[in-house]
Amino acid sequence: MYIIFFLIWVIFNGHLTVEIALLGLVVSGAMYAFICRFMDYRPGKDLVIARKIFCFLHYIGVLLKEIIKANYIVIKKVASARYEIEPAVVRFRVDLKSSFARILLANSITLTPGTITVSLEGDEYVVHCLDKELAGEIDRSVFVTLLKRLERME
Repeated sequence: MYIIFFLIWVIFNGHLTVEIALLGLVVSGAMYAFICRFMDYRPGKDLVIARKIFCFLHYIGVLLKEIIKANYIVIKKVASARYEIEPAVVRFRVDLKSSFARILLANSITLTPGTITVSLEGDEYVVHCLDKELAGEIDRSVFVTLLKRLERME
């Protein structure tokens, strides 16, 4: 948080000089001390936030990889006469604790070509898949694994 305060100080000043940097370090330190004292903030939360950010960035990378992979599969199925497309509707439950993780999973499924999250009620998902092959083991996907790891970091 201290680094974020300092970066905001530099951005709002528009340029960086030695005087601005030194004053920014002092002001950032004072603000950090204030939030630690009066807003129930602990320096350990910075480490948790940093780990969550890296885990979330890893999730975004995996999502992009899965989108590209699914694009290839869908194009191959649609463009080829050899494959007979068999749409499927899949219901499954995932034991994610936070609503943020459940919604992120639903949106990740929808962003992946060939699948659309039709409904999300509690921890039950209804997903329409372009083909049964795309449904696979959607309830044990890499998305679920990463989201569970993200939830354990609290």
